[in-house]
Amino acid sequence: MKTVQPDPSPSGPRRAHAPGEVVAFPFLAESDAALVQGLLSGNPGAKAMFFSRYAQDVERLVTYVIGPDRELSDILQEVFVQALASIGSLREPSSLKPWLLRIATNRARRVLRTRKRRAWLRLFIDSDDETNTEPVHEATDMESRETLRAVYGVLNDIPSAERIAFALRYIDGMELNEVAAACSVSLATIKRRLRRSETRFLRKARSHPLLAEWVEEGSRWQDR
Repeated sequence: MKTVQPDPSPSGPRRAHAPGEVVAFPFLAESDAALVQGLLSGNPGAKAMFFSRYAQDVERLVTYVIGPDRELSDILQEVFVQALASIGSLREPSSLKPWLLRIATNRARRVLRTRKRRAWLRLFIDSDDETNTEPVHEATDMESRETLRAVYGVLNDIPSAERIAFALRYIDGMELNEVAAACSVSLATIKRRLRRSETRFLRKARSHPLLAEWVEEGSRWQDR
């Protein structure tokens, strides 16, 4: 019987796994450029690596912008579906991650805008049911959960473009240039959005029973 030798190239190699069974080798690509090439060629292993490499970054960004959300997995899937469908538009393969985060930011923006238009429907949602389905980590204590909910309650009243800038900068901790890139705007525009969002956030947070002390104890906004 002829032995099948594995081909280490990432372009769709296959090997003998068991009698009568042939499976693909895992896709191997250290650089984003090689990963993009695999995606463009339709390699299924490249798709798996793409998700594995960047799912956590996308999930973190979307969660920080929208808040803990029971639809997070659906939103995450939508981001990657859109990215795979438009991978051919990526001009610079080495910029795969910033490009993907822009897609995630745009998707989060659309979610926020859609929910604001349908905000009246929340009048019919049972608050206890919503709490039970909220994917908050088990280790999070009740006070932290309430504070988190209060923060996003304040952010809900901030225009989506400003809210996104605020969340990426002050919750996710992105650098200013990264926030600007994720939002597809100039650095000057992001700075203006941040100034406006800080003013709106502080005005509401300082009058909120759960957030007033938290804001005053923090060093960032003591002089504002």
